[in-house]
Amino acid sequence: MALPEAEGKALIYSRRQLLGAGAAAGLIATAAKGETLAQIVSGLNDGKRAAMPRPASAPVAARPRVLVDPVIDPRLLARARAAFDANRGRIRHTNLVGITDFSRASREQRFFILDTNTGKVSSHYVAHGRGSDPDHSGYLERFSNAFGSNASSAGAYITGEYYNGKYGRSMKVKGLEPRNNNAEGRAIVVHSAWYAEPEVIREHGKLGRSEGCFALSHASLQEVLRRLGPGHFLYADKLA
Repeated sequence: MALPEAEGKALIYSRRQLLGAGAAAGLIATAAKGETLAQIVSGLNDGKRAAMPRPASAPVAARPRVLVDPVIDPRLLARARAAFDANRGRIRHTNLVGITDFSRASREQRFFILDTNTGKVSSHYVAHGRGSDPDHSGYLERFSNAFGSNASSAGAYITGEYYNGKYGRSMKVKGLEPRNNNAEGRAIVVHSAWYAEPEVIREHGKLGRSEGCFALSHASLQEVLRRLGPGHFLYADKLA
């Protein structure tokens, strides 16, 4: 029995998760040749659909689904994945992504570099903007995209070029959403700072505050610049 198109799309999405994006892309490409989603799904269900030919010299091994280190909250990870998918065409390198969980206090490691091939994560301290934490509680209270706010902005970014600035070697970022599209104009960047060193936490119980930039320790910045250089995806948000 043919299924409604909406159900067909849902099943293809399910098969994308189980079989990988390549298999799902094959189904969609076939639909573009004239078959409806309902016909494709019907063929899959009754076993009558012929298997797609594959060159014997180039077998494609099934890739297991990657399990991401649970240090990243799965709810935040889901948001990051949705933003990644929405901006996929603008991301040059997909092997590593950055995710910042501003739900956590600045005394916690909350800047993550995720290896999308293995699910492994490295964790780092990162400061938020003083405009996001006016009482200096150590917690980000609000985001802002406004000029002069000195606040952190939420959303998806693409990492840009390296440059030498006030804090030494740093990296530009570009906001990809209306809630952070002033990042370049506001000079929001990734840099190191003395107030983002672990010693500050040991002395004060929290990091200092930036002017909205992703401020890291010197050691953490070196890893970020080396692994998460220009053309990578970076996402920042706070869970309610």
